[in-house]
Amino acid sequence: MFNEEFHLEHPLKWGMVGGGRGSQIGYIHRCSAARDRLFTLTAGAFDVDEERGREFGVNLGVPPERCYSDYKTMFAGEAKRPDGIEAVTIATPNGTHYEICKAALNAGLHAVCEKPLCFTGAQANELLALAEEKNRIIGVTYGYTGAQMIHQAKNMIARGDLGDIRIINMQFAHGFHSAEVEKNDAGTKWRVNPATAGPSYVLGDVGTHALYLAKAMIPSLEIEELMCNRQSFVKSRAPLEDNAFVLLHFKGGAVGNLWASCVNAGSTHQQKIRVVGSKASVEWWDEHPNQLRYEVQGQPVQILDRGMGYLYQDDEMVTQDRMGGGHAEGLFEAWANLYRRFGTAMDRVNHGQRAGDVMDDLWFPNIRDGVQGVKFIERCVCSADQGSVWVEY
Repeated sequence: MFNEEFHLEHPLKWGMVGGGRGSQIGYIHRCSAARDRLFTLTAGAFDVDEERGREFGVNLGVPPERCYSDYKTMFAGEAKRPDGIEAVTIATPNGTHYEICKAALNAGLHAVCEKPLCFTGAQANELLALAEEKNRIIGVTYGYTGAQMIHQAKNMIARGDLGDIRIINMQFAHGFHSAEVEKNDAGTKWRVNPATAGPSYVLGDVGTHALYLAKAMIPSLEIEELMCNRQSFVKSRAPLEDNAFVLLHFKGGAVGNLWASCVNAGSTHQQKIRVVGSKASVEWWDEHPNQLRYEVQGQPVQILDRGMGYLYQDDEMVTQDRMGGGHAEGLFEAWANLYRRFGTAMDRVNHGQRAGDVMDDLWFPNIRDGVQGVKFIERCVCSADQGSVWVEY
């Protein structure tokens, strides 16, 4: 079972940029970071409106003098304090991630950043080099990969239960934006604006989540080439897509496909991954995160449940299992599992380890994964804009 007694000698002093009142993701960041006592929220630049951000922060228990007008003021002010923040979460629109993440690294801070890290491969590689130079951890919130059954699938694949991997089918196709909801929804409006969202909408917003599920299950997975076709069914969103199909060839001979969409009318989420091997297949659906479908050729379908004794009981699985089998766990637990790893990684670096060594030793969605997410978006856009041609990865 989960080790509730695990703790850091000194919880990480932590700040937030964004995530203020009305934020879609601010609460889950704060709740997940606080779950295991590894982080203490001590400062924030929560809102573009200074007064509103200060009021919000004070309501959360942050001292008013540590509720800042913007991230630059916060980084400078906290650097002068003996008890200044050590880490920051960046929960702002896509177009701000690169500058804030760069500033955080230059301020000597660890960071947790929403995806995508930035807009271009050049920016992503710059952040990677800067993180290595500053020896800081950057975690990326691919939150679904904190679900326990993703790691059961990873172990099954690694142990050869599926045989040789042949096909990977990925999708994240919801229907909440099948109409032009951005007219009255600020949280969607910035997502369909190239200035704030970058060169892609659904590929970056949901497609990279689906792709990283595959990477978490199969760490050795490498894309060789891809072909992308994308559409803007709500015409006002052009040139950004609200639907996309990607075909992938992986090194070693496996093939894959990815469907990313926000116009799958009637669907609440439809994030699924199916990995097909020469002997068996596994399938996971985020609307039923506690189950993993296991299909062996010639045998009845098996539904594996979280928290059960027949699962592979390696250290990672035991660490993630927060309650006994039969009780439903969900997205908040998955995110808390990630923040537990983010905090552990940051603490190890604070105690003298190199960030690169920590990333090699401890699984968590890190800056290397974030760089690959940016590269994937970039190559998909390149393929689609050339008439849906195959492009090398």
